[in-house]
Amino acid sequence: MVNIFALSSLVPAALQMAVAPGPRHGYVSYPPSRQALCRDVPVPGCGDVKYEPQSVEARKGSFKCNGGGERFHELNEEHLWVDYFTVVHPDHAPLNFTWTLTAPHATSTWEYFILTEHNTKLISFDYGGVTPGYTVIHHVPLRGYTGRQTILARWNIADTAAAFYACVDVDIIPPTHKECLD
Repeated sequence: MVNIFALSSLVPAALQMAVAPGPRHGYVSYPPSRQALCRDVPVPGCGDVKYEPQSVEARKGSFKCNGGGERFHELNEEHLWVDYFTVVHPDHAPLNFTWTLTAPHATSTWEYFILTEHNTKLISFDYGGVTPGYTVIHHVPLRGYTGRQTILARWNIADTAAAFYACVDVDIIPPTHKECLD
C-alpha cells in the first residue's frame, strides 16, 4: 500500500528542485570558442574543459581565456590553439557571436575584446540585470582588423562577482578590392 503521507512530503521537495535556479553556465558556440573546439574537435591537450565547455567561470575583469580561475589553464596556452583559427570574411559587417547558455542568469553586460597589449574593447552590450534566453546572439564589429586575432568574450553576471569567459580565435580575411565594389 502506498503511504500517502510519505508521498505528500515528496511533492513540495520535488517542486522546489524544479523551480530552484540551477548552475549558471554558458559559452560561445559560434564561431567556435576554444572550449567549443575542445568539446567538438579532438584538440590534443585541451584538458577537462571538453567535458564542461560551459563552466569557464571566474571573477569579473580578467583578460585570460580561462578567466584567471584555477581551472582550465589549457585555454590560456596559445600553442595549443595555433592550428584552430576560424577563417571569417566580415565583408564590412559585424560577425555574429552565438552564446549557448545551459543555465541563463541575470546579466549585467556582455563584453568583447581583441586581445592585444592593450586589450581593445570591440563592443559591450548592457542587459541591465535581465535574464537572457538559452541562446544569445551578438553582432560584433570587426572593421579595421585583419589577420589572426583572439577575441575574448565575457559574460558578466548581474548579482555575483562572477563572469563566464570564452576566447575565439579568428583569421579575418579582408575582402578583395573587387568584392568591395560589388
